[in-house]
Amino acid sequence: MRVLIIDDDPDVADSLGRLVGQMQADVSVVHDATAALRDISDSLPDLILCDVRMPRQGGFDLLPKLRRAAPRARVVLMSAYGSLDTAQRAIDAGADDFLTKPIGRERLEELLQGAAGPQHADVLAAFAPERARFGDLVGQSPPMRTVFGLIEKIAPFPTTVLILGESGSGKELVAREIHRRSDRADGPFVPVNCAAIPDTLIEAELFGYRKGAFTGADQDRSGLIEQASGGTLFLDEIGDLPLPLQVKLLRVIQEGQVQPLGAPRPVDVDVRWVTATLQDLEAAVEQGTFRQDLYFRLNVFTIRLPPLRERRDDLRLLAGHLLAALNERYGPRIRGIEAAAFDLLARHDWPGNVRELENVLERASILSDRDMITAEAIQGLVGASGKAVSAAGYAPATLSIKAETRRLEQLLIRKALEETGGNRTHAARLLEISHRALLYKMKEYGIS
Repeated sequence: MRVLIIDDDPDVADSLGRLVGQMQADVSVVHDATAALRDISDSLPDLILCDVRMPRQGGFDLLPKLRRAAPRARVVLMSAYGSLDTAQRAIDAGADDFLTKPIGRERLEELLQGAAGPQHADVLAAFAPERARFGDLVGQSPPMRTVFGLIEKIAPFPTTVLILGESGSGKELVAREIHRRSDRADGPFVPVNCAAIPDTLIEAELFGYRKGAFTGADQDRSGLIEQASGGTLFLDEIGDLPLPLQVKLLRVIQEGQVQPLGAPRPVDVDVRWVTATLQDLEAAVEQGTFRQDLYFRLNVFTIRLPPLRERRDDLRLLAGHLLAALNERYGPRIRGIEAAAFDLLARHDWPGNVRELENVLERASILSDRDMITAEAIQGLVGASGKAVSAAGYAPATLSIKAETRRLEQLLIRKALEETGGNRTHAARLLEISHRALLYKMKEYGIS
């Protein structure tokens, strides 16, 4: 059992260190944040006791850094000026416990037993604290608090919103939360993935059509824009919208009217526009693949959603939240995640963001034979060093070029299909092969 004590008062820190040392624990005592982080990097502690009030960096400022540096450790904040509000703030910030100094021997023994006992398996509570929730979004990290604040500010206004973020980071959840907090909450929320609809169909899908407008149009059909009237239309991957349609979409946004294919006159619509992309639209404008006037119309208010690697403080909360959802879907089977397994999760860069985390936890919960997600189950999905077992982190299993070519092809095809939401036409374009060749390879490899 290794214990790290962080307190700027040498007398208090040394006294506490001697007391802990009498309990057969390996104790380190430091007096500031820099020394604490250096000590953690040398030897990961099992239990960290950190004072709240210290010069330069206090316990609340240091807490997220301690969590990142020692994800397995139990972190306890302490203060000689304890109060119920301070204790609640500590727990909400992510501390495992809060103690008022001086700390008695009996309470210290309980802490050491807790860190060494079953709880040291780092069982994740399968819920996120209410203060860490923002509708369906979960997070307490500074980047996510910024996002939550922007949503609250813009939601009441009819302003067009552009959400920027990587694939799997939760852009649709942000759009839904904007809708839910707006005065259109009782109206429809219509999500559209522009990259998932073939170019030949997207105009009819968005604008609708009248009977006889084209072969197969045997009845009138309202488009997705008209269906969103009175509510919010969320256009995901707006950067993939074909140029000819960008002109028509701009006209709809400007005039508040949509003209279905084959219709003699336009239809009035009242739509709140929220769009999203993982692309650099400014670069697309310079390259001539995205209209500048449409970009200016969409980019009135921008929300940048951070990737998971920039909000690692939220990993514990997200994992617990996703496990709770999995237990609700499949039955209460998984209690949490072993410490060694969580270490692997904490070291991973998560190129697929929250969606990748959800997929990994779902597969790991199936692979685990116990009621805990084990390191063995996680290692098969993100690797022993936390590197993804994917096309991005491809490592050959053999020296056979023939065998490894087939394996890499399968990884790339699955990744392309995932990136395009299962759209085979767009996946073939990403893979730079023909649509027919993609279908042949999917059949050959048994990919549905």
